[in-house]
Amino acid sequence: MDDINNRFAFHAATTEEKQMQHSSARSACLNLAQFLNEKLPEGREKSLSLTKLEESMFWANAAIARNQ
Repeated sequence: MDDINNRFAFHAATTEEKQMQHSSARSACLNLAQFLNEKLPEGREKSLSLTKLEESMFWANAAIARNQ
């Protein structure tokens, strides 16, 4: 039950270190997204790659937020 509660709880970035980790993860994903957007041809594959990168960013931020 602790795992379920942790998964669905709000996890504020309460320290400057966590805020910086979130910011770094978002920045790295943004840089890659911009690169992919420039280099990949338009189409379903490009769209999916950007969507999966966005998912990856969300999961990275969840990992930062959920772990003490």
